[in-house]
Amino acid sequence: QVQLVESGGGLVQAGGSLRLSCAASGSIFSINTMGWYRQAPGKQRELVASIETGGSTNYAEFVKGRFTISRDNAKRTVYLQMNSLKPEDTALFYCNAEIIPIGSAYHGYAYWGQGTQVTVSS
Repeated sequence: QVQLVESGGGLVQAGGSLRLSCAASGSIFSINTMGWYRQAPGKQRELVASIETGGSTNYAEFVKGRFTISRDNAKRTVYLQMNSLKPEDTALFYCNAEIIPIGSAYHGYAYWGQGTQVTVSS
């Protein structure tokens, strides 16, 4: 059983910062891409940032210069440091990872966390 568990969401004023964490656990052979998505009420889920095993990163235009994604491969954890938060960043943030479970014949699957709420007040 593979799980992704997020933490670190909350309520913050505009201009403030939050740091999200997402830890993978279970019968894991390896983890490839890890990333963060967000979904605001009435909107589709969208990619915020992703990071490869080797550290290469990809960011959505609307977070460039404000958010930083990082990962600790030994801890199987991905982080999202969010600075200069805006009210329009308010959303449910989801962790996503491509994971190869033990015993899966090296087939990777996409896993999602349960989501953590980020609310930015003006």
